[in-house]
Amino acid sequence: MTNEGALQSAAEALDRVRNEIAKVFIGQRQLVDQTLISLLAGGHLLVEGVPGLGKTLLVRALAKAIGGESRRVQFTPDLMPSDITGNIMLDVQSGTFITRKGPVFTNVLIADEINRSPAKTQAALFEAMQEFQVSLDGNEYPLPRPFMVLATQNPFEHEGTYPLPDAQKDRFLMKLLIDYPGAEEEKEMVRRVLEGSTGAELSLEGVGQALSSDEFIALRDLASQIHLAPELIDYAVRLVSATRSQEAGSSALETGAGPRGSLALIRCARGRALLEGRDFVIPDDIKALAVPVLIHRIRVSAESDLEGLSEVQAVEALVSKVEAPRT
Repeated sequence: MTNEGALQSAAEALDRVRNEIAKVFIGQRQLVDQTLISLLAGGHLLVEGVPGLGKTLLVRALAKAIGGESRRVQFTPDLMPSDITGNIMLDVQSGTFITRKGPVFTNVLIADEINRSPAKTQAALFEAMQEFQVSLDGNEYPLPRPFMVLATQNPFEHEGTYPLPDAQKDRFLMKLLIDYPGAEEEKEMVRRVLEGSTGAELSLEGVGQALSSDEFIALRDLASQIHLAPELIDYAVRLVSATRSQEAGSSALETGAGPRGSLALIRCARGRALLEGRDFVIPDDIKALAVPVLIHRIRVSAESDLEGLSEVQAVEALVSKVEAPRT
């Protein structure tokens, strides 16, 4: 159990991060909160939306606000795996091989439009995201701590995109869907852009660092201490199991979520509890996060897809069917 002083300090730190992000990312509070939950849970984040909605702006603002070193890689069709992980090079002058570490050796890697590169390049992040290390020429090089990947992608039906492999999607803790802003939010965004020096786009110059690396790690440690009752563990597992159980009404799904989905749901529920200033998880934490945690881990059947059923609707239907603990 956590103490009130630690909870208060965490709330203040998270409010500072929120305020810094809000300087450039207008509105969409729920999306920002879900991004922070992923941060607290210590996982990698995938943000999807059509071009021009601020996906890259959101993740770059978050990376700047939480401190540490961040690097951005623009994924393109000709990007090579070594452009991400690095390689072993021959130093002609000394006649020896030297290790050139790639941009993945950072605290926050911003993988922009990750699905614009083919599967071979996307797979370069597998080991880094799961093992927090990179293998080069038979040697293992640990990544800096903390390490997280903030990736953006365009919807797969857009031209020039490659679907992410299921194994890689499963390594993202959450997938957030960014939608068009409301009319008032869009007007505020236009007003701020026109007040800028270029009048072209929002600048990150006003975003400051709200957390140190030590505070970043302390928040993650605090989230891992949030109390979780056995009944809620059972609820999370039953909900994830329902995605692969015909009896639970998931016949619309071709594939369900694996055990990593249960772990992700519990980790995120703890993050949401901390974000709301609680030292314990409640059923609503799990319900609220079921969609972003599970939609990239399931696949609807071809028949259901033709009928217009989306992954979001499928998860929402299961949440309404699986009984939650009453206390």
